[in-house]
Amino acid sequence: MLRNYLLCCFVPFTILTVGLTVGTEIMAAEWPEWRGPGGQGLATAENLPTSWSESENVVWKTPVPGRGWSSPVIDEGRIWITTSRMKESSPEERKRRMESITNSQPVLILDELELLAICLDDQTGEILYEIPLITEEKPDPIHVQNSYATPTPVLHEDRLYCHFGTHGTACVDATTGERLWVNTELHLNHENGPGSSPVFHNNLIIFNCDGSDVQYIAALNATTGEVAWKQERTGELHSNPQLRKAYCTPLLVSLRDEMQLISPGADWVYGYNPDTGEELWKLNYGQLGFSNSARPLFHNGTSYIATGFMKSRLLAIDHSDPMRPEISWTFAKQVGEVPSPILVDGLIYLISDDGGVVTCVEAEGGKQVWQKRIGGSHWASPIYADNQLFFFSKEGETTVLQPGREFKVLARNKLDGMFMATGAAVGDSLYLRTDKAMYRIANQ
Repeated sequence: MLRNYLLCCFVPFTILTVGLTVGTEIMAAEWPEWRGPGGQGLATAENLPTSWSESENVVWKTPVPGRGWSSPVIDEGRIWITTSRMKESSPEERKRRMESITNSQPVLILDELELLAICLDDQTGEILYEIPLITEEKPDPIHVQNSYATPTPVLHEDRLYCHFGTHGTACVDATTGERLWVNTELHLNHENGPGSSPVFHNNLIIFNCDGSDVQYIAALNATTGEVAWKQERTGELHSNPQLRKAYCTPLLVSLRDEMQLISPGADWVYGYNPDTGEELWKLNYGQLGFSNSARPLFHNGTSYIATGFMKSRLLAIDHSDPMRPEISWTFAKQVGEVPSPILVDGLIYLISDDGGVVTCVEAEGGKQVWQKRIGGSHWASPIYADNQLFFFSKEGETTVLQPGREFKVLARNKLDGMFMATGAAVGDSLYLRTDKAMYRIANQ
């Protein structure tokens, strides 16, 4: 049974403690999508532990089969993630296929791929369902550091929507574990594998499709899986196809009581009508920006966009005129190409991919408050809960900071494996996924 407070209307989602307002659809799910309710990495969880280890404050730890970097989504005592099972190609087959690959990055080449959804019990960590969704022979190669199950699924009512980029999208009955539909019509060349997570709006599953070959945004009917609309990107891109791709997740916002979908791609950020896919506006970054992965922030009528490679910048975009946004300021020191920023009490916190440099800037004006190194490599995005900021590194360490104008480390906590997935915080617990296992962390 779903919670009886489920509403199907659109209202602003507001966390008063941090002054954030984004437009979103109220869902019963406690952690319904990538970066939680509202998609900003902000949680209302309380009484969370500050310190933990493999032997401290671990309620349970469950090994996760396969390989996947999707973050957990949570509701009704169940935790959902996606994963992939892979059969790598022989050296001879790999050599043959490498001859036609234009990507200069190191890649995984497979003979067979199986994509699955996994459901775990919140109390025990027991795997309740392991649901095959999509199989594919000789799938497109991916970067050796990526996975085929990197996009985070979306929970809405009693449905789980799992997206795997060019490999397809599937819907699961979250009560019974039954696969309801699969769509494998929409394709693109990611070059490095899928990364963009879907969003739910008005019975639509919406996702970015920014490849080296094609660039568009699309929506599927959440009931049937059929394509509801598809909108090609506009705006001139770089002549090199490798500089046209992007891996961002769009964000629903309310501007003057009208819903818009803010969707970053390569070189441009776009605004769309989420019901129809109509392009409402677009804004150029002003210089090259591609392979960007960070999700936008939105606060007090301003969106914040990280532009990705080659040198990432943070753009503050003023939406005073909902149809003609303008860049109000930029910040270019140690802005991450992959991890998303986070905004708490008027301050934005950035983490660099390499070296673990955390930067605090004012959301109003972009003035740097402080910049300190916590170390490590970071692809997962930070989250905020219980007056703590959590940063997750590839080295398996979570650095806990106290938010504010003074830099203060509260704890450094090490788990086995590495963090590629962003954590979740619900109730009194953190839910953390490494490349090896799923953890529930709580005070014991």
